[in-house]
Amino acid sequence: MRKPLILSLAALIASCSGDDGPPPAPEGARLVFPQQNSECTTGIDVNNGLSHVTFEWSPSKHTDRYTLSVVNLLTNVPQTLSTVNTSASLSIAKGTPFSWSVISRNNRSEQLASSETWLFYNAGKQTTYAPFPAQVVGPGSGSTVQRNLAGQVVLAWEGVDVDNDIANFDIYFSQTNPPVDLAGTTDPLTMEFPVDVESAKVYYWRVVTRDEQGNSSDSGVFEFRVF
Repeated sequence: MRKPLILSLAALIASCSGDDGPPPAPEGARLVFPQQNSECTTGIDVNNGLSHVTFEWSPSKHTDRYTLSVVNLLTNVPQTLSTVNTSASLSIAKGTPFSWSVISRNNRSEQLASSETWLFYNAGKQTTYAPFPAQVVGPGSGSTVQRNLAGQVVLAWEGVDVDNDIANFDIYFSQTNPPVDLAGTTDPLTMEFPVDVESAKVYYWRVVTRDEQGNSSDSGVFEFRVF
């Protein structure tokens, strides 16, 4: 007759132990402003070279604080700011392309959640803008990949322009860094290019995006190794 009592006591102790499992991981925030692939014209002048821009995002679940990251795409230099709010302001260069994203953090969890990464131009004096630097799709920089049956790897990227007037993409590819050999040119709707590769070799590539106004942007160098 004592066995049910023992089981009941064990269940009571377990229920009072306070062990509710691991804390919930934060969820990624949804970006609001500056909008994706846009020109930001709302900045407040700081001086001839800088304006103060306010970034906004929606609150994410299980999040105690956020880290805003804004990267100058011409220099690849990031600016970061930590806040408990869903907006934050930074002084950034005028007439310059940027990417931005938000990391969500929970004080009781080591897990992080990242938002999407959006691109925008901070408005300057110019009336036309160079295309955004192409963003790698694959192979990811630093990755090791398998060549296909044709002995090739397909380079893939994303290219956008505020003015929507991309003319073409020039693809530079070689085993030297930085790559200076022009492997080919694609039209504005074609954002992948096959290249011949050999096993156990490291390759470097970059994409120069050109628009109808003669503006251009350089993606920077990506590299990958072939199995």
